[in-house]
Amino acid sequence: MTYFIRLLIFSNLFWLFTNELFAQNIVVRGRIKDAQNNEPLIGATVFAPSLQKGTSADISGNYILEIAAADTLTLLFSYVGYTTSRKTISATKNQTINVALASQTTLQEVVVTEQKSYKEQIQSTQMSVTSIDMREAKLLPALFGEVDILKTLQLKPGVKSGGEGTSGIYVRGGGADQNLMLLDDAPVYNASHLFGFFSVFNSDAVKGLDLYKGGFPSQYGGRLSSVVDVKLREGNQEKYSATGGIGLISSRLLVEGPIQKNKSAFIVSARRTYFDTFTRRYNDSQKSKPDYQPIPDYYFYDLNAKLNYELGDKDRLFFSGYYGRDVFHYNQNRFTVNFDWGNTASSLRWNHVFSPHLFANTSLVYAGYNYGIHNDFSGFKFSLGSGVKDYTLKTNFNYTGYEKHNIQFGAEATHHVFDIGRASGASSDGEFSFSVGEQLTAREYGIYVSDDYTINPRWQLNGGVRLSGMERSGEYMGGVEPRISARYMLDENSSLKLGYSRMYQYLNLVSSSGSSLPTDLWYPSGGRTRPQNADQLAASYSTTFLDGKLLFTNEVYYKQMRNQVDFKDGSNLFINSQLDTTFVFGKGSAYGTEFYLEKKNGRLTGWIGYTLAWAWRQFDEISQGQKFHPRYDRRHDISVVVMYQISKRLSLSASWIYNTGNAITLPKGRYYYQDINGTTSPVPGIQLVPDYGALRNTFRMPAYHRMDVGLVLKTHPRWGEADWTFSIYNLYSRMNPYFIYFETVTENPDGTGQIKGIQAKQVSLFPIIPSVTYNFKF
Repeated sequence: MTYFIRLLIFSNLFWLFTNELFAQNIVVRGRIKDAQNNEPLIGATVFAPSLQKGTSADISGNYILEIAAADTLTLLFSYVGYTTSRKTISATKNQTINVALASQTTLQEVVVTEQKSYKEQIQSTQMSVTSIDMREAKLLPALFGEVDILKTLQLKPGVKSGGEGTSGIYVRGGGADQNLMLLDDAPVYNASHLFGFFSVFNSDAVKGLDLYKGGFPSQYGGRLSSVVDVKLREGNQEKYSATGGIGLISSRLLVEGPIQKNKSAFIVSARRTYFDTFTRRYNDSQKSKPDYQPIPDYYFYDLNAKLNYELGDKDRLFFSGYYGRDVFHYNQNRFTVNFDWGNTASSLRWNHVFSPHLFANTSLVYAGYNYGIHNDFSGFKFSLGSGVKDYTLKTNFNYTGYEKHNIQFGAEATHHVFDIGRASGASSDGEFSFSVGEQLTAREYGIYVSDDYTINPRWQLNGGVRLSGMERSGEYMGGVEPRISARYMLDENSSLKLGYSRMYQYLNLVSSSGSSLPTDLWYPSGGRTRPQNADQLAASYSTTFLDGKLLFTNEVYYKQMRNQVDFKDGSNLFINSQLDTTFVFGKGSAYGTEFYLEKKNGRLTGWIGYTLAWAWRQFDEISQGQKFHPRYDRRHDISVVVMYQISKRLSLSASWIYNTGNAITLPKGRYYYQDINGTTSPVPGIQLVPDYGALRNTFRMPAYHRMDVGLVLKTHPRWGEADWTFSIYNLYSRMNPYFIYFETVTENPDGTGQIKGIQAKQVSLFPIIPSVTYNFKF
């Protein structure tokens, strides 16, 4: 009898447990796409107001929502810049609901549509993430009229630019090499054209990006500071069309259309600058003059292509490709310089739905970056180059078989090939030649699992772990990367979030400059060079007010970094077969707070961001072991962005930024060189010698601030759509410092005679620059 009672109690407890775990639920799945061209809307939200439960679409526009069965249920489908779709369903069985959302830009008149709810952002456990839509970026004023999504990213809190006009980013105290740039799963090692002034991402081909500054999802690894995940458009499955633009320095063209209507599509885009067409004409016209000084030829171009094909209801294939080059040429008398650099990136992705609860993305990826400098001087030819190639296989699974759990897991493996400092030279007579260089290979691995667990309506937890490692020359190094974040709902409009993440980085950027240059090279960990790693702790408060029209967030963070890499003074970074002997290793830290206020809908949109931050580095061999600020440490960073749609044809935008000047090293004094006679007074041929002292970056450049304005005027030609985009960069012509140098002042204007002093001078790049671009679509 006792045994029977125990069995009965156990059976009832088991039934209660399984009934709770496997309650009568249904699964609603489907795809959310653009009504005009059938492209997926990545990150579009599905929300059930009565259940206070929702989900987001993945990179293919697919969503899966598990809910309790009910007679009727209302679902809201929404996406930024699109009208919200409301559907009432009979929620008694599993079903597929595909939704096409209409873009607000296709409406015949300007209306204030239903405000996009910020609930999904507030309720998600994901923190420290910024998303940018390309349509929003195209409304902002741009340098030379060239829209650049990375420069739009620089207007967000926690993201700092690399300098005047450049597209490089520094995130939460991290270096330029600590950002993982992904283009449809493929890493981009140098994301800049024109020595950093423009990014490699073509505005017409890009759909949008997600920036992760902290609370990193477990599927990402390999960098310490951020992940910039850029997604390309997939092409119009309904009809053929072409989009392009003609600007001051470049033109671009994109063609897209169906391969098989409603089943497959392609998109191909190209962009090219035309500096060289003007410089060549000038050089040809001036060659006959005795004092002729040629102007270098320079241009860049890039190509993007993407194909997608629906094999069936459960399978889709995607192919993405990118190729871009910068080309620099200079020729004077018997001296010739040819310099080219660029990226190649491609990926083949298979999206497969195994069941209503399980789907996967599997990708084959190739990525490469290289540069080459070829000189010819008086019959002697010299070449210098470097590069990196990656071959990657990765797979990611998403499982939603439990009501309160969303489980993701996967793995990836990458084979790296590094060409380190290739150099060769030869005389024209063949009497002298040399060739040096080093090639290294390494294999990087990662495996992860994460679970997004809804404990109750107030508490949600995301926990995960990533195991990463690298093998080089038989040596294995690796680490465990825990990731955890929690969300607590204060009320239906406010939440608190807390997150911790550890990241490992196995690749190091070898650079002789404070900013990323084409001649920088990548070097793997191994031997003396241990993997970099960082721990970041962040907390945030998010809320909406004015009936959900405004979003306010405040984040605080602290990051501790180890095995940071720098270089010994006087190091030779090129043609060095023992490059790691020039490295020094230390630690770093960064901490700060970020405030953000945003309005996304209505005629007046925009945001205000403010960052207060500190960044430090410390090396035993540098600055006498004392802490110092890296160049990109800035105490204050402010951005104000406003966009106003005056009418259906006319929109106005303006942005204003302010930031503390860069930390730099300047001479703290000067002394005369002492000759063999012990004389310290100035003598012919002897100059003042600057004394930089032992400490780095103890001076600050003047503060940087600038205002840009833009105007977009839409026209309606018979053959399609068009607009004129006018912009003014640096409206009040602030002469912001690019670098500072010193000039010796003597008693005679020709530089001779007694030295009277030293004068600091500032070099600025861009005064006020107006530009105009004509954009078209047919």
